[in-house]
Amino acid sequence: MASRRSTGVLGTWAELQRQQQRQREAELRARQQQQRADERNRREAQKAAARADREAQRAYQQAREAEVARRTAEIEERVAELQGVLRARLSAPGFHIDRLRAAVEIPPFQPGELARPIPMPDPARYQVAAPSGLGSFAPGAHSRYEQDRAQAQARYEHDLRAAQAAEYERQQRYNDYHRQFEEWANGQRALAAQRNDQVDDLVRRLAARDPEAIEDYFEGVLLASPDWPEGFSDQSTVAFDAAGRQLVVDHELPTVDVVPAVARMRYVKTDDQEKEVARTATDRRTIHRDLLAQSALRILAELFFADHEGILDSVVLNGFVQAIDPATGRPGRTYLVTVTARAQEFRHIGLDRVDAVACLEAMEGTLSTRPDRPTPVRTTRLADSVASAPAPAPTPTPPAPPGAGDDDPDLFVMDPIEFENLIAQLFRRMGMEVATTARSGDQGVDVVAVDPDPIRGGTIVVQVKRYRHTVPPTAVRDLAGTVQHHGANKGLLVTTSQFGPGSHEFIRNKPLGLVTGPELVGLLARHGLRGRLGPGTGTAAAPGSRLLVQVAWDPGTAPPLDPCAFVCRRGRVLGDEHFVFFNNPASPEGAVRIGDGVAYLIDLALLPREADRLVLAAAVDEEHAPGRDLSTLRGTRLTRLDQANGRDLGTNPVPTRRPGETAMVLGAFVRADTGWTFSPTTNGFRNGLLGVAESHGVEVE
Repeated sequence: MASRRSTGVLGTWAELQRQQQRQREAELRARQQQQRADERNRREAQKAAARADREAQRAYQQAREAEVARRTAEIEERVAELQGVLRARLSAPGFHIDRLRAAVEIPPFQPGELARPIPMPDPARYQVAAPSGLGSFAPGAHSRYEQDRAQAQARYEHDLRAAQAAEYERQQRYNDYHRQFEEWANGQRALAAQRNDQVDDLVRRLAARDPEAIEDYFEGVLLASPDWPEGFSDQSTVAFDAAGRQLVVDHELPTVDVVPAVARMRYVKTDDQEKEVARTATDRRTIHRDLLAQSALRILAELFFADHEGILDSVVLNGFVQAIDPATGRPGRTYLVTVTARAQEFRHIGLDRVDAVACLEAMEGTLSTRPDRPTPVRTTRLADSVASAPAPAPTPTPPAPPGAGDDDPDLFVMDPIEFENLIAQLFRRMGMEVATTARSGDQGVDVVAVDPDPIRGGTIVVQVKRYRHTVPPTAVRDLAGTVQHHGANKGLLVTTSQFGPGSHEFIRNKPLGLVTGPELVGLLARHGLRGRLGPGTGTAAAPGSRLLVQVAWDPGTAPPLDPCAFVCRRGRVLGDEHFVFFNNPASPEGAVRIGDGVAYLIDLALLPREADRLVLAAAVDEEHAPGRDLSTLRGTRLTRLDQANGRDLGTNPVPTRRPGETAMVLGAFVRADTGWTFSPTTNGFRNGLLGVAESHGVEVE
């Protein structure tokens, strides 16, 4: 049976249903397709956003890493700068005094608008045309012409007067400005001429070896030193010892804080933080010690390279930092490096190739082993001591010892045989067996003295040089050879004059001793012998206020000692600055200074009016003699000498100290109604310098 399509209403309705179904399916497919497209677009957008976020994060991290790299580079650059302090100086030209001269450069006079004259009015512009032609016949034409002409003339004259007044004012201002310019230019020329005159005067004074001029010049050399890293001080104290041609410089150096505590920076991505990587304490200390050594060599180079006239024979450099003094708890100077350099030897050092620390040690300089603490070094000579010391006279002629007069023999003109016998007799009275040898061409006497003491005795070679001027260092070096030749235990060089710094430097750490002319006179007087230096006065000289106090003991019985002193009122030190010890070797007014060995240079007249006692003390050097005490000291005595003539003012024995005592008071000068008197009161302390300092009111934090 064949099928057939329905017709009529039912067929129409079915067809409509099919069309609607197809339309719904098409719409569904379209929506699904759109949804898939939207999903794709959303995923693409998310991917793009993620890529953008990653790029932004990468860019951000790269920026942070770049910042870390920049800061690390700054740290490394700073360290490189510190490690190149000496090299930077070698690449710069040396200082020359001509740099102090002023070159006047006066710019040309430029008055500007004042140089342009005020233009005068042009009369032609004020002319009035006369009536012509038929106009001339008009009523009132001539009178109007005359009236206009008069008005024009009045305007011209008014404008001319105004222009002339303006020109006059311009000329006045021009002249005033030119006068001011010339006054300024002449002032600049005068200042330059004055400065150049000062430079010329400095040149003349340098040629004359004026100590003050020499100090000013070399202080200027240090101030003009270029290219020091940031944070370095230019504070220095300069003093010149004319007798020894020695410059003594105390110069401030940087503390360990100048070395970056950070070695590098690093960026931690997980925490998004920049973190510091600390520099090790050892690395920091090594850099700082090298910096101190380089700085010392650089300062020496600055001074020697600027010495074009050969003024300096040597330089003593003491480098200090401003730090808390461990003995007082107060801020002050702590010396971390000291070195003595001779000009002739220093100029042959290849500074561009040396290891700074090794070079300093080869020069027998001393560099703190722990400058970061800071641990001080012992200085031998400071600038203040040179500056406050009186200039040595070329021919010492002190007054005679007590009871002496013109009858005392003058050591300078004494017969050589008598002089030889006098020196031999002196050492015999000191308890030694004496034999004399051949006299040298310089009127010196060689004496071989034998101390029979089985413990401290031995052979001592004594040479006496009758000089009127400073003993040359060659004589001291010859003494060392004489000691070796005789196989002696010690050598002693005695002079009728004085010794220079080179001699004192040479005998350091050697079995040699030096005795000056005044000290020789004092030794003679102490042992009942007579002698003077130069013409006698006929009367005994009264003791002065300037004293040399020396402490001595039997050889081989003492640990290294540090002298100290306290300027007190009612048993308490006046202030930290009046606690005098190795790190503060002089009181502020110069009344008391630490000398060589255990010695004190005292000027009682300079003591503050409020002071009523000057206490002298000494303590075991705990750095070089840990665990030692004063109980081994034997034969300790304190001797007071007049600085002016070497006269012995008295010797006081110091009692033997108990075991465990590491510091002692040696005596004190006490103010009385009649002046200062010496009291030999002594006392012992068990905790060294700290104990004796606290007992006199020094506050130790």
